[in-house]
Amino acid sequence: MFELTKKDDDTYHFILKAKNGQIILSSELYSSKGAAENGIESVKKNSVEDIRYERKTAKDGRFYFNLKSSNGQVIGSSQTYTSESGMENGIASVKKNASNATKTAM
Repeated sequence: MFELTKKDDDTYHFILKAKNGQIILSSELYSSKGAAENGIESVKKNSVEDIRYERKTAKDGRFYFNLKSSNGQVIGSSQTYTSESGMENGIASVKKNASNATKTAM
């Protein structure tokens, strides 16, 4: 499920949750609700392609990933994981959950 939230500064942000309620992807801030909704559609479209995932290692050695659109722009980022396999499980969860996820406004 995607949760779309309006922030106090009139920006918008969305998260993607797995069926168990865990946050598996967070967006950047968007200047309008329409732009955030376009971001959600971009996640749905791009999440099925493995090439769209940029696997990264943070300075502290933990792992995370970015999901990128076809133009290379980051549309969502994961939490950090203690293992590479945990990160790969997170990617698999986004692939499984994003394309058919519903959207709710918070």
